[in-house]
Amino acid sequence: MTPDRWKRIESEILADCRVFRVRRDRAAREHDRKEGDFFVIDSPDWINVIAVTPDNEIVIIEQFRHGAEEMHLEIPGGLIDDGEEPLEAARRELAEETGYTSSDWHLLGCSRPNPAIQNNTIYHFLAVDCVNSGEVKFDANESIATTLVPANMAEEMIKTGKVNHSLVLAAFQLYSYHKRRNPE
Repeated sequence: MTPDRWKRIESEILADCRVFRVRRDRAAREHDRKEGDFFVIDSPDWINVIAVTPDNEIVIIEQFRHGAEEMHLEIPGGLIDDGEEPLEAARRELAEETGYTSSDWHLLGCSRPNPAIQNNTIYHFLAVDCVNSGEVKFDANESIATTLVPANMAEEMIKTGKVNHSLVLAAFQLYSYHKRRNPE
């Protein structure tokens, strides 16, 4: 049996929250035209970056996350601005949040953060041979600490729960695939 598709009939923006909007979609199921309301977080696409230095260290950031109300270890990332390409956003976010840059970039893959309620995609990038070449340029509400972690410690940080942000975990899974396909 094939699952039913739904067709959007109408949409209404319920809230504009600066970094995302919440909308109500009225939709009808294809096979029987049953209608229902569905709520969607309408968000720009995102990027995140696994940045590796020439000494095989990963650039890790720590910041307070208001949803969880706790500090989180993550990799650099953020929103793709209007008209900006994903790679351009990845370069910008890495430099702004950490001061690191790279000339060797790879798209590890893409994923959907939560397709049940969100419409956006996150692009996971790898930046190789990163160097600290400048000052950070935090957004008005950002406060980030940067640290370098030996690449072989990343798996342990994930196993112990020190890194537990699902989008960071997705990036590290894609990085793992990349390393198996491209051994040093």
